[in-house]
Amino acid sequence: MTPSFSFNLVDEPWLPCTRSDGTAVTLNLRDVLTQAHQLQSLAGDSPPQTAALHRFLLAILHRIFGPAGYDEWAELWQATQFDASAVNNYLEKWRHRFDLFDAERPFYQSALLYLESQWVSIDRLVHELNAAYPLFNHSEMSVKDFLNPAEASRALIMAQSFSLCGTSGAFFPQTNPREKKRQSMFVDGSIARAVNFLIDGNSLFETLMLNLVQYPDDQIVKHFKDDAPAWEQEDPSSPKRGPLLGYLDYLTWQNRRVLLHPEGDIYGNPIIRQMRWEPAERIESSPLDVMQHHFRNKKEGFQSLYFNEGKSLWRDSAALFSLHQAQSTEQVHLPPATFRWLKELIDEPEIGFQKSQVYRCLALGMSTKPGQATVYFYRHESIPLPLAYFDEPRLVDLLQLSLSRADEISRALRFAIQTILTYLKIPDADEKKKRGDFKPVPRKEADDWVTHTGIEYRYWAALDIPFQAFIVDLAQDTEPALFRWYERLRQAALDAFEQATQYAGSDGRSFKAVVRGRSYLNYRLSQLIPQKEEVT
Repeated sequence: MTPSFSFNLVDEPWLPCTRSDGTAVTLNLRDVLTQAHQLQSLAGDSPPQTAALHRFLLAILHRIFGPAGYDEWAELWQATQFDASAVNNYLEKWRHRFDLFDAERPFYQSALLYLESQWVSIDRLVHELNAAYPLFNHSEMSVKDFLNPAEASRALIMAQSFSLCGTSGAFFPQTNPREKKRQSMFVDGSIARAVNFLIDGNSLFETLMLNLVQYPDDQIVKHFKDDAPAWEQEDPSSPKRGPLLGYLDYLTWQNRRVLLHPEGDIYGNPIIRQMRWEPAERIESSPLDVMQHHFRNKKEGFQSLYFNEGKSLWRDSAALFSLHQAQSTEQVHLPPATFRWLKELIDEPEIGFQKSQVYRCLALGMSTKPGQATVYFYRHESIPLPLAYFDEPRLVDLLQLSLSRADEISRALRFAIQTILTYLKIPDADEKKKRGDFKPVPRKEADDWVTHTGIEYRYWAALDIPFQAFIVDLAQDTEPALFRWYERLRQAALDAFEQATQYAGSDGRSFKAVVRGRSYLNYRLSQLIPQKEEVT
């Protein structure tokens, strides 16, 4: 590592934040933590990076403050800001481990690499720059061939958590000349493929506190006395390092051994065009991540929730509040541990949470396919988080019923538009059904027709914004909110259907087909949408 350059994260600005008045500012590590109560938010260059940066800050806060239980957490919360003296003392103690270009222990890197690897372009570190990810080939960043130190620092933190499996370009040393060169393989970062949830407060201080669970807690990650974040360990990415030490080790787990190669630009400022990297030790047994939602798979146990390209996350939001289920082997959903911890805090009256309070839940990550090193899209979704749902199981049941009803209407829409196709393709379908020789339209053709009309997309898109109000209103004014939601479902379905019928044509056969489809939809809506007096 070239010793002539220095970029210490404690002092140099590299974390993009928004102040409480809405102005953007880039701050150093010390200022972000000591001024967190004056900042509105922290946001990286992409949703996954935002998640990774918050986890990095949480590792530092856990190391400094714990908290060991409710009392310690309440004391931190009621102080309304982080103890600047404690933060400064910690950062001063470990300042030498936060220099991006340190000769012996460069931040989040390894000065010593074990395998045979060449210098490669820095674009391998960042999804937006990497030609392997075609989604980003047209982005403005795709023409960039270097990173400045601030960008590289953020990219390193993200890469250790969100890099994907695949060939590494690094080879195991040959023990003899006849031995065939064997390439090493990368594994996924610890949180690469799942949705990562953050409870979003009214300031960065609140956001960090609301995601600061009890530490240590063996129910989250088995804890050993030498648990520590990566920068405190002697060689956290060594192939001989041993098993996971605890939650701090997990939050800062080094998935790659990376070595950046800084060089000076025309003004002598450091930039990074190249790096070397190789696989690091994989986690032998990954815990259920604190910030992820898990659901039970009968064959494989609990699995993490992933982003679905055609499905907004709010449609599964009721599962996030399923905190009233008894812990058992039959449990289907396991919400994030941060949600469970928040529920416990709400149940402690001395802490003073108001059950009328509404925070937000951020869902951050990227869409991939298991076993493939391709990123299809990044996603950042936001869902209101009324605390009343943590206290009243009935609200969760009503929310689940409301979302289930929306799904049922979506299926009715799908059948209605497929009914139109049936009568377009088979004008005498009724007679054939009576004779018993009716053959339905092939499934693929029917599915392609649904996609072509865009009926499902229009229906769900029309509900995105109304849901943001509904989930809050349901907790505050239940029956009127339910009635408005059901009426919104009805209108969204009718509007989507009418727009989709334009693809049917305008001749007599088309008119008959549309009438049949509309008749079925109205029938199903009469079954699925309750009357006002039935809404409870």
